[in-house]
Amino acid sequence: MHKQTLATLQHSHDFTAIHEHGEKRTLQVLVLTAVTMVVEIAAGTIYGSMALLADGWHMGTHVAAFLITIFAYHYTRKHAHSPEFTFGTGKVSVLGGFASAVALAVVALVMLAESVHRILHPQPISFNEAIAVAVLGLAINIISALPLQDHHDHDHDEHQHHDHNLKAAHMHVLADALTSVLAIIALIAGKFFGWYQLDPVMGIVGAVVISRWSYTLIQETSPILLDGSIAEDYQEAIRQRLESADDNRIADIHVWRVGPADYAAIISLVTHYPQNPDHYKKMLADFSKLSHITMEINQCSGESCSVPR
Repeated sequence: MHKQTLATLQHSHDFTAIHEHGEKRTLQVLVLTAVTMVVEIAAGTIYGSMALLADGWHMGTHVAAFLITIFAYHYTRKHAHSPEFTFGTGKVSVLGGFASAVALAVVALVMLAESVHRILHPQPISFNEAIAVAVLGLAINIISALPLQDHHDHDHDEHQHHDHNLKAAHMHVLADALTSVLAIIALIAGKFFGWYQLDPVMGIVGAVVISRWSYTLIQETSPILLDGSIAEDYQEAIRQRLESADDNRIADIHVWRVGPADYAAIISLVTHYPQNPDHYKKMLADFSKLSHITMEINQCSGESCSVPR
């Protein structure tokens, strides 16, 4: 009897989303980025272009970020059903996205510092060679961005749309494309109009934009890693649904993320007319964000234990 009852109450606590396509495509982008990084850093050093060097250094941090992304995918898949993780490895991809965002912030600071240095201490630039390499870098960026963007468009699984790991990889590629475009603009302006200072100025512009992207990604991932609560209006809707029946009152409620798109809830309820916990879970059946609900039912024996509205 106990075994039958336990079987009906037990369920999976693994809220891990495996992103095999994201891992494969990130690996492809990693190879392209690493090759382009070597070419741009070498060319930027030889031809004296800060914008080109910034693009190459930026790609270097992206190589590191893509390695983090691939490691996060591998670790998530390998430990998906490990009992060591209470709610699975769903947050590993979020951690990978956060680490990549930090890498974006670091490269922005490096770009800013070196650009300011080049403004104060200008260096000669071989424009024709530098422009050619910058155009090559942009072409690689476009080729790299397409498979990552295609993955977002054609994957209809809700979990995939919360793949912060892949989003971070895509953001790194977009940042690369931005620095390539800025480098091309600066080099052309320097070659034809003599605006030599525009080269390091574009490095500063790129650093500012990339910092903004980094901040946005950190804002998205850090609340998940810190067990941030669900939106207040969503939590209030849960409260109203449960308190709409009988004389139910919510004494305590906690709702937090256990994965990129999954929330867990622990709810303590007070009532004179207690029901089976499954009754209250069914009341919340249309709250699709709640993947795991734990109900604590406390029976009132008098007016003194009622919880006011």
